[in-house]
Amino acid sequence: MNSPKVSSLASGLKGFFLDYVPRQRALSPHTIQSYRDSLKLLLQFAAGKKGDPSQLTVADLSVEKITAFLQHLEATRRNCASTRNVRLSAIHSFFRYLGGQHPEHLEQAQRILSIPFKRTVSREIQHLDFDEVQAVIKAVNVDVASGHRDVALLSLMFNTGARVSEIVGLQIADLRLIAPCSVFLRGKGRKERTCPIWTETATLLRRLVEQSEGPSSQSAPVFCNARGNRLSRFGIRLILKKYVAKAVSQQPSLERKRLHPHSVRHSTAVHLLRSGVDLSTIAHWMGHASINTTNRYTAIDLEAKREALAKAKPLLKGRRRSTKWHKDKNLIDWLTSL
Repeated sequence: MNSPKVSSLASGLKGFFLDYVPRQRALSPHTIQSYRDSLKLLLQFAAGKKGDPSQLTVADLSVEKITAFLQHLEATRRNCASTRNVRLSAIHSFFRYLGGQHPEHLEQAQRILSIPFKRTVSREIQHLDFDEVQAVIKAVNVDVASGHRDVALLSLMFNTGARVSEIVGLQIADLRLIAPCSVFLRGKGRKERTCPIWTETATLLRRLVEQSEGPSSQSAPVFCNARGNRLSRFGIRLILKKYVAKAVSQQPSLERKRLHPHSVRHSTAVHLLRSGVDLSTIAHWMGHASINTTNRYTAIDLEAKREALAKAKPLLKGRRRSTKWHKDKNLIDWLTSL
């Protein structure tokens, strides 16, 4: 017969994944999978190479053990500090739930919740300038079978600034390809929004849908891979990497940038900002929950910084110093009289 500690850990995990995160908190499937992977790694580490995770108790997941696990992530698995923090966030969430459901473990849960997140390096947000975006799209060979898909994909990503998950989840029913053209996006945290698209983008999408093989049902994915399955996030990353490499010959600045699909989203926001669109509209366009998220794009707009510098008065105009005050005897006399 299992001991109470074993049953409390098992029942805690069951309640956490079957009721708490999907029903009470209504977290997205991606977040639930991330929590699952984090706790799975923790249980495997706590059990050891020859141990059985099913025999673990709540007491086995001590502060010392969890701290060692976090160090293992960085030292052995070569995870960065941000990945470590993601794993710790899942552990915090589970023990916050466990402490409420099983008060006998409340003290241990409070100790684990006191494990701090590690400070991470805030890197500069990478984005593509408008000329670089054009070079990447022009690098697509539309004469091959995948060319129409890729040019439609990249154009839509820059047009809407959609997240990769939103692009992957697009269905034919989400497209409105007659004026006024738009796409329906299912965003982060189950937020939905409709984003207008250019007529040129709608034309590319219409051609893609018409040339797609098989039945074009309304629930069919817009972007498919070579096997006819829904295009994955990793697939989009490879497509972008492929055409960025081709566009380097036209835009050498691309070689110095660390680009990924989310960089296209950043590029859209910066382009809107440079076009004079206000931050509130950009926030709604991008699906940001807070305008504070949108404010960070003002910090990376290099053109705006150059314009501000041009308007500012230079500190020095040549190397000669003004000696006018030396010749102003009235000023010296006045100072002496004070």
